[in-house]
Amino acid sequence: MSGSVVLLHLAGAVALMLFATRMVKTGVERAYGDVLRHRLRATMRNPIMAVLAGTGLAIALQSSTAVTLLVGSFAGSGIVSGAAGQLAVRGAEIGSALVVKLLTFDLTLLVPLCLITGTVMFMATERRDWRQTGRILVGIGLLILSLEMIGQASEPLRNSQLMPVIINYFSSDSITAYLLAALITWLFQSSIAAVLLMATLAGRGLISPELGVVLILGVNLGSSIIAPMLTRSAGPAVRVVPIGNLLMRGLGSLVMLILFMIVRPHVGFLGATAADQIVNAHILFNVIILLAGLPLAGFVYRASEKIVALGTKPEPAASLDVIELSALNESALDVPSQALANATREVVRVCETVEIMLKRIIELYESADADKIKALAALDDRVDRKHAAIKLYLAKVTKNPLTEDEALRCQELIGACVKLEQVGDIIVRNMLAHVKKKVDRGLEFTDEGWSELCAFHSSVLANARLAFNVLVSRDPETARQLVLEKDRLRDREKETSASHFLRLREGTAKSVETSSIHLDTIRDLKQINSLLASMAYPVLEERGLLTGSRLKAS
Repeated sequence: MSGSVVLLHLAGAVALMLFATRMVKTGVERAYGDVLRHRLRATMRNPIMAVLAGTGLAIALQSSTAVTLLVGSFAGSGIVSGAAGQLAVRGAEIGSALVVKLLTFDLTLLVPLCLITGTVMFMATERRDWRQTGRILVGIGLLILSLEMIGQASEPLRNSQLMPVIINYFSSDSITAYLLAALITWLFQSSIAAVLLMATLAGRGLISPELGVVLILGVNLGSSIIAPMLTRSAGPAVRVVPIGNLLMRGLGSLVMLILFMIVRPHVGFLGATAADQIVNAHILFNVIILLAGLPLAGFVYRASEKIVALGTKPEPAASLDVIELSALNESALDVPSQALANATREVVRVCETVEIMLKRIIELYESADADKIKALAALDDRVDRKHAAIKLYLAKVTKNPLTEDEALRCQELIGACVKLEQVGDIIVRNMLAHVKKKVDRGLEFTDEGWSELCAFHSSVLANARLAFNVLVSRDPETARQLVLEKDRLRDREKETSASHFLRLREGTAKSVETSSIHLDTIRDLKQINSLLASMAYPVLEERGLLTGSRLKAS
C-alpha cells in the first residue's frame, strides 16, 4: 500500500473520530443540556463540588472546552464566582482525561451494540429525548470504530522507512514536538481526539513513551488555547475563565516540559504499555494542575481579570445607541414577498435591541448610574418607534392581494412585534423601577438570592435567543424546544420562590429588605419569557403540534 493511500485511510479514520466526538456532544447537549447546566449552577458553591461538577459535565459532553465556555458565561453573568469557575474547569480537564482512559479499553463489542440500538432508537420514534439518546449511542459506536480504524490504518507505518526518521527527529527536538501537538489539538478542537490519536499510534509502536509525554504536554497547551480563541469576541467578563485556564494549563504544560527536558525521568511507572503510559501521563498532568489550582484559584482569576482588562477598551453607556437604519423600503410594497422580507429584517433588528436591553438590565441591578439608566430607556424608545413603523408598513402590505401563507406571515410578524414592544415595556417600566428602588434605598441581595436571579435571567435570555431564531427560521423543532423551556422555567420559578421564602422564614435581613424586588423581578422575567415563548405558537399551530397553549404529546 502506497504512503499516500495509508495517509488517506488514516485521515479518514481521524475525521470519523472527530465527527463521532461531535455527535456525542451534540446529542448530550440537546437531550440533557438544560438539566446539566442547571445542576452545574446548583453545585458550584462548594469548591470540591465545583470540581466534581466540572468532571461530570466534561464526561457527559465529551469536551472540557465546552465546560470552559459554559462556566465562563456563568462567571460573566455573575451566576458563579470566578474562583469556583476556575475549579470547575480544573475538574473538566480531569473528566476529559478519564474519558480518554475509558476509551482505551477493549470496547470492540460495544460497536455493533451501540450502532444497532442507537439507530433503532433514532429511527423508530419521534420523541426528542429518545432520538437524542440514539444519536449519543451511534456517536459512541462510531467513536470506538474510528479508534479501530486508526489502528488498522497506521499498521503499515510500522514498516515505513521514513517513519523512524520522523520519530527520531521529534524525539530529539522536544520543543517542535510540543508545538506540533498543540497545533494538532487546536485544529482538532478536541484534546480527547488528540490524545486518543497519540495513544493509538503509541499502541502500534509508532510513538515512544518519552515522546508521547512531550506530545501530551503539547496537547494540553493546544487545548487551553481553544476556549480563549472562541471567546475572543465575547464580553470581558466571559473571557476571564478561559484566560485563567490558559494561565494554569498552558503555562503548567510549559513548566512541565522544561522540567521533563532537564530531568528526563523514566516513565515506565505510568503503565505497562506505551499507550497506557501516554494516557496516564495525561491524567497525572491534569491532577497536578488541579492540586496546584485549588489554593491558586482566586489568585489566577484576579490575574486573568487584569490580563483581560489590559486589552479591553471601556465602553461608555452612550455606545448602546447606534445609528438607526430601516429596512422598510416603500418601493417594495407592491411585491408582498419582498415587503415581508423587509419587515422580517426590521423585526430582527427589534429583536437585537430587545436582547441588548435584556442583557443590560441585569447588570444595572448590580451597578447602576443615571447615564446607564437613561441609555436603557432610550433603547425602549427605539423599540417603540420601530414597532409603530413596522405595523404601519405591514398595514400597507395588506392592501395588496396576498396568498394565504403571506397573510399568515404578515399576522405573525405583527404579533411578534407587539410582543417585543411589551417585553421592552416590562424591562423599562417594571424592572428599571426595581433597579431605581434598590439603588435609592441602598439595598443588597443575599449571595444566594443574587445567584438565583442571575440563573433565572440567564434562562430567560437563552429562551429569548431561541424565540428570535424561531421567528426567522420557523423551525418546528426549535419552536417545540422553546415551549418546553417555558414549562421548565415555571418549575424553576417555584424552586426560586421556595428558596426565597425559606430565607425569609430564617429571618435573613437582606432577604427581608429585598423581598419585593426579588419576587417582582422573577415575576417580570417569567412574563417576558411567556411573551417570547408565544412567538413559537404560529409555527407549532401550523403543523398541528399545539393544543391551546400546550404542546401535543409526542
